[in-house]
Amino acid sequence: MVFIINCKNYEEISGDKIIEFVKIIEEVSKKSKVKIAIAPPQHLIGAIANSSIPILAQHVDNEKIGSTTGFVIPELLKKSKVSGSLINHSEHRISEKDIIHLVSKLRELKMISIVCVRDIAEVKKYAKINPDYLAIEPPELIGSGKAISNERPELITKAVDAINSENSKTKLLCGAGIISGKDVKRALELGSKGILVASGIIKAKDWSKIINEFSKAME
Repeated sequence: MVFIINCKNYEEISGDKIIEFVKIIEEVSKKSKVKIAIAPPQHLIGAIANSSIPILAQHVDNEKIGSTTGFVIPELLKKSKVSGSLINHSEHRISEKDIIHLVSKLRELKMISIVCVRDIAEVKKYAKINPDYLAIEPPELIGSGKAISNERPELITKAVDAINSENSKTKLLCGAGIISGKDVKRALELGSKGILVASGIIKAKDWSKIINEFSKAME
C-alpha cells in the first residue's frame, strides 16, 4: 500500500511551510509503518531532498539533458534524490507518445512511474506499458470533496479488472475527492493498492490529524 500526497501549487505549503509538512509526514510514516510519498511543487524539491520519505515530481518532460530550458528532466531529477514522478495528471496532460516514452525512461532509471488516467479506456491503454502505478481520477471529482470510492466505486473495480485482464504488474491507485479515513478504507476494499490525494490533506486545518487518520485506514 502506498499513500501519495500531491501538494500541487497550493499556498498552504509554500516557502518554509513545506519543511514543517514533511516533518509531520516523516513522523506519521515512521509510527504507522505506512509508506507515504510526497510530490512537492517542483521548485521546492531541493528544500526537502534529504527527507526520509520518497520525493516525487509532479510532472516530468520527455526532453534531454542540456539545452532544454524550463523543462523537467528525468535524469536530473534522479540526481536530486527524486524517486519518481506523476505522469499525465489531469491538470497537466501530455501525449500518448510522451507517456510511453517517459514510463520507459523512468523504468530505465529505476524510478517510479505513476500514470494518471481519467477513465477505464485509459486504464486499458496504459496498463499495457506496465507503469508502476495507474492512478484513476475522474476530473469532475478532483478537489470536489466527493470521493471516487463513494461516488464512482464501479470505476475502481472495473479498473482493477482491466489491469488484471492485461496481465499487467501495474498497481492501481485512486484519488479525486478523498477527504477522510472512511473514503480511504472504502477505496482499498474495492481493490485499490493505495491513494493519491491533494486538497483533502493540504487544505486540512490539522495536518497531523488528517495524515494519521488516512494512515490508520491503510494499516
